[in-house]
Amino acid sequence: MREVEVTLPELVLLVGTRAALGAGLGLLLADRLPESQRKAVGWTLFLVGAVTTVPLALEFLGKVRASTAGDDDPPHLETDRQHARQFDRQATAGGAR
Repeated sequence: MREVEVTLPELVLLVGTRAALGAGLGLLLADRLPESQRKAVGWTLFLVGAVTTVPLALEFLGKVRASTAGDDDPPHLETDRQHARQFDRQATAGGAR
């Protein structure tokens, strides 16, 4: 199973755009409003949801790929990365001389 960290604002954007997409589609298929209003609001919500979902989905998929990119690396590479991060932290804190 792949795990990806998503911040709260990213999650709200993903859920909000999907909700707009669904609400727009629902209005397009419903009979409750007058046809002209229903189509105007429905298409607007649908298009806003669709257009904003695409870049967010691409960003999210990029995170998934980045988080799994090192999964096939040999174990010694992960250890090397940990040592490099530790050295970088010490250097920025003034610990490396």
